[in-house]
Amino acid sequence: MQPLRAQRPASRRDPAPSRMRYRYQRLMLTPGFRKLVKVGVPMLVVAGLIAGWMAREPNRQMITDTYNATKSRIQQRDEFMVKVMTIDGADDTLASDIRTVLPLEFPASNFDLDLEEMRQVVAALPAVADATLRVRPGGILQVHVTQRIPVAVFRAPAGLKLIDASGVLIRNIIVRANRSDLPLITGDGAREALAEGLEIYASAGPLAPRMRGVVRMGERRWDVILDTGQRILLPTNNPIAAFERVVALNQAQDLLERDVAVVDMRNPTRSTLRLNEQAVANLRQINADQEQE
Repeated sequence: MQPLRAQRPASRRDPAPSRMRYRYQRLMLTPGFRKLVKVGVPMLVVAGLIAGWMAREPNRQMITDTYNATKSRIQQRDEFMVKVMTIDGADDTLASDIRTVLPLEFPASNFDLDLEEMRQVVAALPAVADATLRVRPGGILQVHVTQRIPVAVFRAPAGLKLIDASGVLIRNIIVRANRSDLPLITGDGAREALAEGLEIYASAGPLAPRMRGVVRMGERRWDVILDTGQRILLPTNNPIAAFERVVALNQAQDLLERDVAVVDMRNPTRSTLRLNEQAVANLRQINADQEQE
């Protein structure tokens, strides 16, 4: 009988992790690294796949075409379409000018309208003081303008123009009779002294129907022109008071019903009358006859 050999004890597996596994486990305990592995790596993989797919020109063109088609379908929907334009606060002439500077073709998508740029175009019209634009429900583009109010007719070298109280030239008119209800003002510096010129008209009283216009002379004073061609020369200072004296003299003595060509009020202490040529000739003839007698 053979003797039993001593059996070696079975080797035990070391429960301690390897160095690499230990480091990996330590990293996995770090929240940032764990998020990188679970989120960042998949995202990088997906991003790489997308970048590779987008690197091909046909794929990029397909995305562009799809985006443009989707965008166009949304913008062309009926609720986003503008079908008509209304203009408030403007007369027929200004409304026609607005439609000319805004040549819109309806229906048009609301997304294709630059309301601020359109507002600036309308506000740039001389007859417009202010303008607002908005799209109302129902596809209505509403243009609301504050129109300049003409207070006089200004005779410029280029023709007759309507002018507002601030001196802004609004628009041309063909003949004076088109706005005979407004005073006529002309001359160098007349626009800057418009308020004073209007005061002269306001103080004309019964002489107003005979006034043809007021002329700014040398950018410092006014002349009043009457329908018969008579001229009233007003001083630089206090022209209103001087004109009122002429009006009073005419009412009391019918001064302007005589053969007077010019009433010179520039000297406040002495008024001067200048007769017309026919009156001067008649006066000379009278003096000659008297001398012969």
